[in-house]
Amino acid sequence: MKLILSEQQLSITIRRLASQVLENNDSFSNTVIIGLQPRGIYVSDRLVNEIKKQLPGVAVQYGKLDITFYRDDIRKELHIANQTDIPFSLEGKKIVLVDDVLYTGRTIRAALDAILAFGRPENVELCVLIDRRFSRQFPIQPDYTGKAIDSIISQKVKVFWKEKDGKDEVALLE
Repeated sequence: MKLILSEQQLSITIRRLASQVLENNDSFSNTVIIGLQPRGIYVSDRLVNEIKKQLPGVAVQYGKLDITFYRDDIRKELHIANQTDIPFSLEGKKIVLVDDVLYTGRTIRAALDAILAFGRPENVELCVLIDRRFSRQFPIQPDYTGKAIDSIISQKVKVFWKEKDGKDEVALLE
């Protein structure tokens, strides 16, 4: 196991991502944040909390999206759905889509399909904690990247969260 981000580095990275999102979305009047279930919501929860710290008093519309039944690999195995919670329309909104690891791009492709069920957004930006470069199967690139890494197909990036795993860190598993 190789440590990619320690607890302190993870915290700093989320603060930086929040600052970058704020640079491009200063008022949040037409911007929403959507976290991808299941593991992207840990990043998005912290991102939203950090944005609220940096912009006190500003209302941030925040939703959580389950893409289970939009995936193209659903036929291969049984998946257990998570909950989608988007209590607002996405019509004409600027969306910041948040996930933990960008690998092949298939999850993001599915998320884009799922988003259209909630309205046609003005545009969609992608924010990821870890970008596994050189492994894309779709032409999808993040707008905001916590850390870009090079890895081989046999390696796995694991993001550990205190809420679920008892610790905050990102590791590369062989």
